[in-house]
Amino acid sequence: MIPPSTPPRPDWVPDGAGEEFATRIVPGTPTRAPDRRPVRRRATDNVERLAADLRAGDRGALARGITLVESRAAMHRAAAENLLNALTPHSGGALRVGVTGAPGAGKSTFIDALGTRLCTAGRRVAVLSVDPSSPVSHGSILGDKTRMENLSRQPSAFIRPSPSGGELGGVARRTRETIVLCEAAGFEIVIVETVGVGQSEVLVRGMVDCFLVLLLAGAGDELQGIKKGILELADILAVNKADGDNRARAEAARREFSRALHYLSGPEGSWRQTVLACSAATGEGIPEVWETVEKFFSHGKRSGEFAERRREQVLAWLGALLDEGLREAYASRRGVAALRAELESQVGAGLLPAPEAARRLLAAAGFAQ
Repeated sequence: MIPPSTPPRPDWVPDGAGEEFATRIVPGTPTRAPDRRPVRRRATDNVERLAADLRAGDRGALARGITLVESRAAMHRAAAENLLNALTPHSGGALRVGVTGAPGAGKSTFIDALGTRLCTAGRRVAVLSVDPSSPVSHGSILGDKTRMENLSRQPSAFIRPSPSGGELGGVARRTRETIVLCEAAGFEIVIVETVGVGQSEVLVRGMVDCFLVLLLAGAGDELQGIKKGILELADILAVNKADGDNRARAEAARREFSRALHYLSGPEGSWRQTVLACSAATGEGIPEVWETVEKFFSHGKRSGEFAERRREQVLAWLGALLDEGLREAYASRRGVAALRAELESQVGAGLLPAPEAARRLLAAAGFAQ
């Protein structure tokens, strides 16, 4: 056993959600007070075993695998890549649904109601819930799972909260990789809940097969249709909280959005965006929302749009990895860090224009023409 003061070895799977614990009797301690420190598994030796356990539906293995691919430590990169290489051929069979909406639209409550209904019908559902990270402390509350109380009790559901980590697009840094792992674990439906909605919160559209936007009645967005960009990217829109005194307002908002979408019709034969009204609190309209999702998938598979979107997803993934690799290569060049600090000081003092500083830094890193 490793003493607590010993730093972790580079070839070990990192601690995280789903880490297995074992009861060990430490010499000199009473048998009634066992050591509950986590069992650490060698990533290099156990990637194949981890992949096999994950494919067999072991939820602890899935959680450990996600923790591994989310790790920013360079020591875990090779193991994470090997795990993805082993599991990618067994992925791709799930329906990927992105759910976004303005804060307060009831995204978590909606997913709780929808996911519970799907699990009750015998489907296996994975939910990837992204929480915003603080730009100051870089911490996240990761509280979305607490708002999915019913779904979290379903044995065929898996909920994984992850911090956005400052990533744009309303998703976490390794959402694409996590989708692969969930699919390899046998989940039939993967729901990605984004941080929020806005012009920059559309990256998830390039990760999922169906993009669902939740709307609110009376939020002041009816006239501009939230943002034209969001409306154009949405496959299905649902006005949530259509219950009680708000039912009439929700129905009016649904009609208003439907009229707005009339002017955004796509090419002949393409999917016609649908606006529905529902209540996650009462469950009204939830079955109709999922029926529309299934109609969307059927249409996409007949028309070839589903296959084309999957192709766009993997190309977007490749582009994101290339961008990340270039940033890391730039930062790792010798002398760049010191030069950057010097040039930032000059730019901050108004002594050097930012474009000139950027040109010098890229030249120093060997990327300028």
